[in-house]
Amino acid sequence: MKYRAGLATVITGAFALSGAVLPGAVAAPPDAHTAPARPDTGSAEDPGPVEKVEPVRAPRAAIVGTEPVTDRLQRVFVDSPSMHRTVQVLVLLPADRSKPRPTVYMLDGRSTQPDSNNWLDRGRAAQFYADKPVNVVFTVGGPASFYTDWQRPDPVLGVNKWETFLTEELPPLLDSAFSGNGRNAVVGTSMGAEAAMMLAIRKPELYSAIGAHSGCFSTGTDLGQAQARVVVSTYKGDPENMFGTPEDPAWLAHDVTLHASELRGKALYLSVGSGRPGVHDVLSNPETPVSIMMGGPLEAATDFCTRRLAQRLDTLGIEYTANFRPQGTHSWPYWADELVTSWPTIAGGLGLN
Repeated sequence: MKYRAGLATVITGAFALSGAVLPGAVAAPPDAHTAPARPDTGSAEDPGPVEKVEPVRAPRAAIVGTEPVTDRLQRVFVDSPSMHRTVQVLVLLPADRSKPRPTVYMLDGRSTQPDSNNWLDRGRAAQFYADKPVNVVFTVGGPASFYTDWQRPDPVLGVNKWETFLTEELPPLLDSAFSGNGRNAVVGTSMGAEAAMMLAIRKPELYSAIGAHSGCFSTGTDLGQAQARVVVSTYKGDPENMFGTPEDPAWLAHDVTLHASELRGKALYLSVGSGRPGVHDVLSNPETPVSIMMGGPLEAATDFCTRRLAQRLDTLGIEYTANFRPQGTHSWPYWADELVTSWPTIAGGLGLN
């Protein structure tokens, strides 16, 4: 018990200290064309109060605009009844678009930006997917949201019905508009890793492959709930607007470790570092001091979380691939590496091997 209490202190303290610094992001590339009036993402760095969110204009989700960023990357604007606003996503198309292809959904971490996604800005995703025969969808906005359905609107973080948006509204629209073949993967890092796994256990029929890098997966435990509450609080959100009071059954309903049986038959890839400085934590990297001081404890905590999930999968006899790195902090250079390392597993789940 003393060990668990100490680990909880490490997790909550590290997240509280890190604020919006880790992981960071750089600005998105300038737009090639003028977009429709830029929508409120509902959960940006300085979001407006909930009462200013405009009602939706249609009873069904619909694509209301697109805007090219490059010859293959597009901003797509979706009128979402569940989110009560127009939601932006980024869609990266393959070079060969002659036939239908699978779709990979890339979920960002806690400090996602209001107009981009750190997988593009820091994870080298555009370069990696340049020769891959898949559509890639990047979430935009939603910091500290866990990309889940919140019980209530939040005065700071707005309306969050991400599970409904990502699993019910968005896939048929994008498959129709961009020749998706109905086979999907979901990949996330940090907060997005937990979100990817939560979506997978709650909508197991939707995904055939899941990648989760440096996440925690047990919202039904005291430790897991404390971690999730701190993540939401770092963006001044109220975690009780997400899953309710500590006794609310919603915390258990989103516990990936508890519901791990829903992952059976999926292509699963887990990765995490130990928290000790590794190959990217060098003096020439200006982010190294922050990565070691804050990202080290965070990664050590997520190592514990990931090993706990792996033990549960072992107990259930569910196959998975895991990369428990002996070094590495909670930072983007390692996740960019894992995008490459995880691809054989993800591609296999998508039927591309």
